[in-house]
Amino acid sequence: MLQVGVVQPFAVEKEFVKNPKILREDIQKLREWLKTQPHLPGDYLTDLDLIIAFHSCANSAEVTKQVLDLHYTLRTLFTGFFKERALDQRFTNSVNTVLLAPLPKATVKGYRALYCSLIESDARLFNFCDIIRNVMMVIDLWQYAEGTWPGFVIVIDMTLTSLAHLAKLDIMTVRQTLYFLQECMLVRLKEVHFINAPSFMDKLMMLLKPFMKKALLDIIHIHEAESPVLYNYIPKEAFPKELGGDYKTKKELKDEIQQWVEDNKQFYKEENRRRVNESLRPNGQKATIEEIFGIQGSFKKLDID
Repeated sequence: MLQVGVVQPFAVEKEFVKNPKILREDIQKLREWLKTQPHLPGDYLTDLDLIIAFHSCANSAEVTKQVLDLHYTLRTLFTGFFKERALDQRFTNSVNTVLLAPLPKATVKGYRALYCSLIESDARLFNFCDIIRNVMMVIDLWQYAEGTWPGFVIVIDMTLTSLAHLAKLDIMTVRQTLYFLQECMLVRLKEVHFINAPSFMDKLMMLLKPFMKKALLDIIHIHEAESPVLYNYIPKEAFPKELGGDYKTKKELKDEIQQWVEDNKQFYKEENRRRVNESLRPNGQKATIEEIFGIQGSFKKLDID
């Protein structure tokens, strides 16, 4: 459950207790490697950041190095999601349109879950790029507060979704979102649940599938309205009151998230510094969106486990 106020970083010492297979030497070796990568924002990355990255890459040093490079490269290139993030009008408009609420209880398998739901049905107010920007803002601060998670779950409530919303999904934003999610997001993504699925759910999947690997498709679960199957994965009481749960109302959660981000404006000012300086990349070859979505350069793919 979120604590309103200034968030303190999760203690590194607690991470080593929580993840005994991660050694201090592992993190020190990553720190030494960062010194050889002048284009990366090594001076702004904490040991907690490195532990989260190492954990998300199944404790593989070589994969972690490649994923860290791609992760911060995309944070630099995907400007719609990551450039100069702040509590601005884009954030306010989006938070009044879509609820992004970390659920207070772990899933049945002990994972952390993010609940996403439209709270405004007017498709004219729907901006997918701004929503993904908010998703990343919430997850970044949440991980800062809680550290590593054994697994991460996304729950997308389709209750107020219409075909007009689908019409506003631009292909490039969808492609960038799914690429970041599958290749270098620093979580162990375990499940994606679409709940209260509408009759046109097949149309949405047709739009998404060209940009999804089998590993992601295999963990997607689609639930129709009133289906009890979801509760085999996530306890019903973890959901907002409108869904029959014991958690807060959607209005309370929306206000809480907005206040939470506002209380932590300094966190985002500091995070905005964690970007790549392409002019300092050792191989002299600057990364571009065209290269990443084309030949892919030398980046190794990270399959979702």
